Formats: sequence, C-alpha cells, structure tokens
Amino acid sequence: MKRRSLISLPALALAPGLADATAAAGFESPAVIDGNLPVFYEQLKAGLDFPLAWPASRERDFRSWKRRARAKVEELLWQPEDHTPFNVEIVDEQPGDGYRRRQIVFDVTRHSRVRATMLVPDGPGPFPAALLLHDHGAKFDIGKEKVIEPWYDDVRLASAQAWSVKYFSGRFIGDVLAARGYAVLAVDAIGWGDRGGLAYDGQQALASNLFNLGSSPAGLMAREDVRAAAMLAGLPEVDERRVAAVGFSMGAFRAWQVAALSDHIAATVSACWMTGLKEMMVPGNNTLRGQSAFYMLHPGLFRFLDIPDVATIAAPRPMFVFDGELDPLFTAAGREVAYAKMGVVWNAQHARERLRTQVWPGLGHVFVEEMQDAAFDWLDHWLRPHTT
Repeated sequence: MKRRSLISLPALALAPGLADATAAAGFESPAVIDGNLPVFYEQLKAGLDFPLAWPASRERDFRSWKRRARAKVEELLWQPEDHTPFNVEIVDEQPGDGYRRRQIVFDVTRHSRVRATMLVPDGPGPFPAALLLHDHGAKFDIGKEKVIEPWYDDVRLASAQAWSVKYFSGRFIGDVLAARGYAVLAVDAIGWGDRGGLAYDGQQALASNLFNLGSSPAGLMAREDVRAAAMLAGLPEVDERRVAAVGFSMGAFRAWQVAALSDHIAATVSACWMTGLKEMMVPGNNTLRGQSAFYMLHPGLFRFLDIPDVATIAAPRPMFVFDGELDPLFTAAGREVAYAKMGVVWNAQHARERLRTQVWPGLGHVFVEEMQDAAFDWLDHWLRPHTT
C-alpha cells in the first residue's frame, strides 16, 4: 500500500538520488497540502463519529445526556466557571424613542471589567430581554456598536452605520428589538470595540498565546457570553424567564452556543452560522484560512460532538436557525445535515414546533429586514405571546 509523507514540502526540490531513494521506500514526495488541508484530511474526517451526540450516546435519559454533553463542552472551553459578582454600574443614561439608552460597566469575568450598551423600554417592567451577540466580519473597531446604535461616539457611529447598511438593511437590530418592547444588551468580545487593538493577522498569535496560558479565544468568548446572559437575567428590569440570545454570523454561533451552556436563555435566534463539521471542512471553505476560526474552535470538541450536536444541548427550548441560500461560507450539504440532526433531537423531545429551520432563497450572508421581521415575530410568539 502506497504511503504519503506527513510533511508538506511544496517548495523543496529533492536531489535525484534522494528522490529515487524516497520513491523506492514507498513514499510520495513532496506531499501536497491543498487549501490548508493535509492530504489525509478525508481519513481524519472519516474517523470523527461524534460518539457523545444524542441519540448515539449511551445515555437514554435526555436530561442526563444534556448534563454529560454540557460538561464535556465546559471541560473543553479551557476557561473555568466564574462566580465573580457582576458589580453592575450605570455610567450613562439618555432618553431614546420609546426606550432608555444606557452605558453600563460590569465584571464579565474575574479578569475583565467591561463597558456594555443597553436599551431599556419605557414603562414598567420587567421586560423580555435579548442578549445581542455581535459578528466577526474581520472588523474590530466596532463590536457592540454593530447591533446597538452608538449614540456616544460619532466615529464609531459612522463605522457602524456603514456596517448596518452592508448586513442589516440599514437597521440596528438592538434598537428594533427595544422598540418592540425588549430590554437588550450588547457586550464587546475580546478584540472588538473597547476591547480592540486586534488586527486580522493577529488572531492566530492571540490564539496561540492564550493556548500557552491555558485558555483559548473561543473558550473565553463562550464563558463571557454565559456570564453576560446571567447578568442580564438578574437585572431588575428583566424578566429572567424570558431572555433570548440573538446573533448574526459569528454572533449566530455564539447564540446557539450560549443557549447550550446557559439555562438563562429561553429562546434563540441564530442567523447564518450553522453547518455540519465534516461538510464545512472542504477545500475552499473560508474556515480553512484559520485566523477568525480560532474564535469558534474548541480543541478536541469534535472528537465528541458535531457542531449541531452542541446546539441540541439547548433542546427543547425554542430555537430559530436560518441561513441564506447563497451564503458562501457554508455548504448546502452542511446546512441539511445540521438541520436534520437538530430536528431528530427536538422531535425526540416532542417539541418539533419549538425548532424552526429555514433557508432564505436568493440571500447570502446577511441578516436583512425580511429575515429580522420573521425572526422577531417568531421571538414574540415565544417570549411575548400576548402581542401576537
């Protein structure tokens, strides 16, 4: 059986004698890495059978499975649980159109005290709420400003308005939700906005340095999102039983992930980030470039669970997952596999009506007005039933 070299040497010209000896030994040289994948990537994918997924797992009781699956994800975050008091402080409040605009600071972890933005509807609460999770987009000067209009900074406002036109039909989804009666919260992930200073090529270095320090960018972001959900649910203006996670692109990944890891999330809207892992790992996919992938990569996790398997830890709570038909970041096969896996789990819990999956014809990697209206109407159905 012919064997391939495990080392890529595309730029190395071997001396004739060495090349002959290599060939005689049964090796091909030089090996080729295609699209940042090793030549044996198909064999590696074939070895991933996701043994902890429901219903393949040995667990038969769904609640027991959820505890075990969540514990495995928690273990691989490389970021321990954090019970630091939040110490929330309002540092600015301005009147808006039907809601109040706030800047708050709080301890998102024991290491970081951050500034966040919040919109609170006028009138008596408590209100349903939404944790808004911003995207990646290789745009680091704004984070929370991508989802809540920044009234406090003209430079960031101009940048955020251009981003909003590109992806959100010129709307700020937080302001739209606040006008619908939701309290909304947005926090910068590390590297964005107030916590910025990151550049595209610096993501790999940041990741490797966090790995060396026993952490990871994806694990840190996940832990911070869980903390933000708990802080939001605990505010006096918020009904702790009606907190949603809402996000687009990387924010969509963060939305179903925090729903899987936090019992504070009652419903989830995930726009344009869902796929099967194997169907994502194909030549030409954006993920294969590395860099931004580090924010969505928990080393070792896929030896146990597929991407949609993680989302199913949130079952049977309501979840709306959708993608654009023309989204270049994810394959149609990846969407189909993911939606099917999720459907099996919600069906098994007699809660299929609580899972909605959809592909938007003719749309790409966007969260435009028609998507928003459908998503927020759906959210109203579950969290504000008296309004529908």
